[in-house]
Amino acid sequence: MSKRILVTGASSGLGEGMARHLARRGHRLALVARRRDRLDRLATELRSSGAPAVVVGELDVTAYATIPNVMGRMADELGGLDVVIVNAGTAGTTVIGKGHFAEARRIIDTNLTGAIATVEAAVELFRKQGHGHLVAISSVAGARGTKGQGAYSASKAGLNRYLESLRVETVGENIQVTDLAPGFIDTDLNRHIKNRPFVVTAEKGTAALVDAIEKQVGFRYVPIWPWTLMAQLLKILPAKVVARI
Repeated sequence: MSKRILVTGASSGLGEGMARHLARRGHRLALVARRRDRLDRLATELRSSGAPAVVVGELDVTAYATIPNVMGRMADELGGLDVVIVNAGTAGTTVIGKGHFAEARRIIDTNLTGAIATVEAAVELFRKQGHGHLVAISSVAGARGTKGQGAYSASKAGLNRYLESLRVETVGENIQVTDLAPGFIDTDLNRHIKNRPFVVTAEKGTAALVDAIEKQVGFRYVPIWPWTLMAQLLKILPAKVVARI
């Protein structure tokens, strides 16, 4: 069944990959990101390949006050939104105590505060409509902090907990909540990391994400294997071992 789906951070990486898979599966798309030129090129590609509907809008999720208006405009263009995928994110190396606070704040502002602002706007819209499916892209990094990734891990762990609260608060409402925690999917976001165990292609990884979205899972590591096991190991490994990863 075709759905009306908004994807944030759709101009590159996981967002771009998910948009392609969603379009192939016949969904109608609202794509938003900071880089309008890249969105326009992607929209042209998707329309030419037979996507039923693609609308685009410029959005910086750290411009928090603009999110409800942009989301509302996208909903108006598609006649509503059935799914909102909170995907916009950033990364970077932030070794603690080495003068990287500004970079750490940039990561938190985008990955956590921007995500929360997006979820707030989406849930408000869903309640007005009487239904909706909220999807957020967290990370295996939320399971354990690793060297140089403190801010990124903190942002994703915080998002995990926020989504747990949302799931509790929407019990009895016609709102589904999905938290997807990818391992290493090959995109520009993680290519600065020297060691990327079990990395999969963007094509394979984003297909798995879309599969999980269509199944409306509650929580899933992506790909399921080996990250379901690896996440549990990360939680219990001694710090000396994690330091060598």
